[in-house]
Amino acid sequence: MNTRIPAEILATSSSIAEIRRQIHAHPELCFDEINTSEVIAAKLTEWGIPVHRGLGKTGVVGTIKKGSSARAIGLRADMDALPMQEMNQFEHASKIPGRMHGCGHDGHTAMLLSAAEYLVKYGNFDGTVQVIFQPAEEGGGGGREMIKDGLFKLFPVDAVFGMHNFHDLDVGKFSVSPGPVLSTTGKFKVVIRGKGGHAALPHNGVDPIVIGAGLVQAFQTIVSRSKDPTAAGVVSVTMFHAGDAINVISETCEISGSARAFSYEVLDMFEKRLGEIAQNICAAHGAECNFEFRRNYPPTINSAAEAEFARTVMVSLVGEENVQPQIPTLGAEDFGFMLQEKPGAYCFIGNGDGNHRGHGHGQGACVLHNASYDFNDSIIPLGSAYWVRLSERWLSVGAAE
Repeated sequence: MNTRIPAEILATSSSIAEIRRQIHAHPELCFDEINTSEVIAAKLTEWGIPVHRGLGKTGVVGTIKKGSSARAIGLRADMDALPMQEMNQFEHASKIPGRMHGCGHDGHTAMLLSAAEYLVKYGNFDGTVQVIFQPAEEGGGGGREMIKDGLFKLFPVDAVFGMHNFHDLDVGKFSVSPGPVLSTTGKFKVVIRGKGGHAALPHNGVDPIVIGAGLVQAFQTIVSRSKDPTAAGVVSVTMFHAGDAINVISETCEISGSARAFSYEVLDMFEKRLGEIAQNICAAHGAECNFEFRRNYPPTINSAAEAEFARTVMVSLVGEENVQPQIPTLGAEDFGFMLQEKPGAYCFIGNGDGNHRGHGHGQGACVLHNASYDFNDSIIPLGSAYWVRLSERWLSVGAAE
């Protein structure tokens, strides 16, 4: 793909891709990545890299040290799959019903493994590279749990970097920018308790479905009327559950959804207004209301110096024209927890349009969290080369302490 990729990385690309496909065929959900972490630990050990296991339950950290410098860099990849049914039928498709690597974490793991092998065998640097294989990114907060278990105390780093494949980028392209690139998230749930009864006699009850319908409409005014129009944010109702029979007015109605923003100030406002609207509309109809709001991931905010450093490394690999500004998205990533602790940058690498998929792929688009998705093995060498050059430049021989 690119002559600036080290020949040693290209030479091992087929074997690394085979590891990726093995992981894809045997997906494991958050905090259950037992076999995946075993594969990772075994390969790191085979290459002579000291391994620590158990942070965040199933996390794996490999330490690659050369020279005498105290400087250190952290490289992070996620390992977990999604609870979804794969539609692909090719040979390495998931063999476990209801589980799928639909976000490419198998590929992220493969790229970091490839980089680790090169760095320990051929890497030219003075300092330490911590390769961090993290569990439970898909809703479990594995990054937070690794930090709680002492990740950066046991394995100190000066900065930490992450990378995710992206379907809206062509193969051979990267994107990175300073500032917020992914959102903070909150989950809300409203349980409305009315008074059930016969569908023919609604005046004798308090219909929670009618109240719930009003809540859904009113919640949309939060973004359009309570939020500063120049600030990004979204409130989405994604679940509405009530009733079991067509001739019965339900006793209760449950509404759930997600609120997302790039700042805690906007998320604070979302929580406040969601609760106020839910409580007051229910009260106006004579119903009881139970409102819950739980914060999930923090925003992913790239520090300016590290984002620019990452960009220069990308340019050295693929040229200025193939490194794009990172368009912020209201998706979320628990790498934000690591960036709360250390400076760093989270970037995207192009996965292409799906034409890499062989015979037997599903009919859906090759986009993240789609049942027809598959990671593009051809980008493993480029992703590996990025990790390698990033580490070597960060820990360049003779760099100031």
